This record gives sequence, C-alpha cells and structure tokens, in this order.
Amino acid sequence: MDLSHYRFRRIASVLVSAVALGGASAAACAAGPAAGANIGTNAPQNPLHRWCARQFDTAQRVDMESFRDYDAETFRAGHDARAVTVFDSGAVRTGIDAIMAALASHFQNREAKWSWSERYRVVDGCRSAYIVYETVYEIPRIGYRQRAMTGVTYTHDGWQWLAVADQGTRLP
Repeated sequence: MDLSHYRFRRIASVLVSAVALGGASAAACAAGPAAGANIGTNAPQNPLHRWCARQFDTAQRVDMESFRDYDAETFRAGHDARAVTVFDSGAVRTGIDAIMAALASHFQNREAKWSWSERYRVVDGCRSAYIVYETVYEIPRIGYRQRAMTGVTYTHDGWQWLAVADQGTRLP
C-alpha cells in the first residue's frame, strides 16, 4: 500500500469520527448529563479535546505496535518529517529519513523483541501530547537486553497525531 493511500485512509477515518462525534455530542447536550455521570478530573470537557485524546490513544498504540511488528511504512507515516530521536547513547538523528536509516537494521533483521509499559501521559487538547514508557528491547540470539525510559512527544497537525521527538534513557 503506498503512503498516499495510507494517509487518505487516516484522513477519511478522522472525518467519519468527527461526524459521529458531532452527532453524539449534540445528543448528549440535548439530553443533559446522565444521572451519576462522572467524567473524571483528567478527562477533557471539550468534545473535540475528548475526541483528540481518543485519537491520540490510537496513534501512540499504532506507533509502538508498528515498531514491534517491523512495519516501517506505518512507523514512518506516524512521524513528522522534522522528528528528532535522541538515543540513550547520546546519538541524535534529526529528520525522519535519518531516524529510519538509524533504525534500518531493526526493520530489516526482524529479530528484536520490543515491549513497553505506559508510565505517564498528558494530552493538551488537540495540540500536543507526551507519553513516557518503560521499554525493553531484546535480541535473544546475541543475548542483548536493554531497559529504558522512553519519552515521546507528539504534535497534532489538524488531522492526525505525529511523533515529533523521542528520547530514551537506559535503565539498569
């Protein structure tokens, strides 16, 4: 599947979700809050911001899963062209092309095991989001195992969330 088809599907999905959200929001406003409803202190009150928070949840999951599943095309599509990665070694790669070149062996060799657990997240409406994972990257064949805290910053381009910065700190 070419990149333009992938982006078209994402934009179409966003539009369908926005239309559905608009209908649901109008119905909710007409009916008023449900008895005993508890939105929670961290839930955004603005319907658009709630929609963006749900969209972010999907975007960050797709980002992590595409890396785990060696899906270079999806991983690339989920990053801003200006993205930067700071590796735990201190090496910095700026621009998605440089990042993909640095990660090429991961996608080509398809032998590393990638796992993550979310530790923290904040979503600022439909503007930016930040998430911290505890990650493990393993290559069992050579006995390599690395634990890290990995922070990823996302920006919303009006249609979708894109990773714009990624930094890992090795854990003992």
